[in-house]
Parts: sequence; structure tokens; C-alpha cells
Amino acid sequence: MFKVIPAVDLKDGMCVQLRQGKADDILVSLENPVEIAEVWAKRASVLHIIDLSGTFSQRLAHEDIIKEIRERVSCEIQVGGGIRGREMIENLISMGINRVILGTMAVSEMPLVKELANQYPGKIMVAVDSRKDKVVVKGWSEDTVFSPYQLAKQYEGYDISFLYTNVDVEGLMEGIVLDKIEELIAATSSPVYVAGGITTREDVKNIKGTGAAGVVIGSALYTKKLKYDNLIDLEE
Repeated sequence: MFKVIPAVDLKDGMCVQLRQGKADDILVSLENPVEIAEVWAKRASVLHIIDLSGTFSQRLAHEDIIKEIRERVSCEIQVGGGIRGREMIENLISMGINRVILGTMAVSEMPLVKELANQYPGKIMVAVDSRKDKVVVKGWSEDTVFSPYQLAKQYEGYDISFLYTNVDVEGLMEGIVLDKIEELIAATSSPVYVAGGITTREDVKNIKGTGAAGVVIGSALYTKKLKYDNLIDLEE
């Protein structure tokens, strides 16, 4: 079933939304991320939690908040941001996190990520963060040699999912680039979730029409350009 997934992005103990992932370009900043997560979890079947402080420091920085959210909500949770190494991944899985999102590791430690995918079927989500058709890592600060298509092909046959984010439009709330989404979905048989630039109900409908497994929405929900309740019917 197609999923509409609210984002709860964490930075310095707050729930924030950044413009194009830039640490100093904060679009929304709200207190009490645990309470915000609880509100979303009353309606959503999945929560998307990114530790932005972890992304920038390359280590998980809000494990206590993530753990508290996990204890308070019953819906699925997927977590990413600064996750490095087997121990941290296994700790999140043991905590009850449903999917662990790996970006930098999925490129730099591909054999380990494939091993973890085999060990924890369905628990690993590979972040395909794309800027100018190249996958970027380390908080979107470093280009790789892979296109989104090429990275997806590296994981063909593994029980994983992908999170595709078009960095070029992320946080701008100016719409999506549909053909880029279609290209990645055509490249893989694995579930693909989409983030970045989603601004209107039409954007969500068009993404659903590509065969995507779901969308992750942040800025448009927090700025009220989109209302979650107006999207629930698209999950049917």
C-alpha cells in the first residue's frame, strides 16, 4: 500500500525543517519533537526520523529522543542521519526501529551494508540522495561516482528499500522532477520511497502513479502548504 509519511527531523533537540539540507538555513523550528511525533503517529502508519545533527557530525546525536519516540508510538519508524557502523545499526533495530536508513555507508561500506541486508531482511533502507544526477553523501557535502540508477543496481536482489531524495529541489517547496523519480523506479524491483520538493496533492498523486511505495513529506506539512488529512485517501 502506498504510504504518506511525515518527517520528524531532529537538530539540537528541536524538530526542524531545513532548506536544501543547509544547517544554517532553517525553515521551521519547533520544540518537543517527541510530542510532535506522537501527533503524527495518531494518523500516520510510518514516521520518518532524521537526526540532522548526526548527519552533520557523522554520528547519531539524538538517540535518547528517538528511543523515547519509539516507546511512545506504535506505528512503524524509519531512522537515518549519521549512522555509522554495525553496532549502531543493530542497536536501532534492537530498539524496535523498523528501517535503518544508510546513505554514506551504503556507498563507502557496500559489502557490510549488503551483509546487514541479508542478516536483517527488510530492515535496511538505502538513501539515494541525488544532486545534478550524482549520489551525494556525508550530509550532501560530497559527490560520489554513482548516478541514482547505478547505486540502485548495486543492491539489486537484496531485501532492502530505497529512499530517493532530489537534493536540487528539497526544501524549496516548488514541486518535484517526475522523470528523475521514474528513472530510479524503472531501475529497481525494490520499493522506492520519494522525498524532496513535494508541495501539492498533485505531486503526491503523480509520485504514486510512478509505482513508488510512498512519499516522505516535511516542509510542506509544517508550513501548512499541505494538510496530512487531505492526503490520507491516496494511501488506499
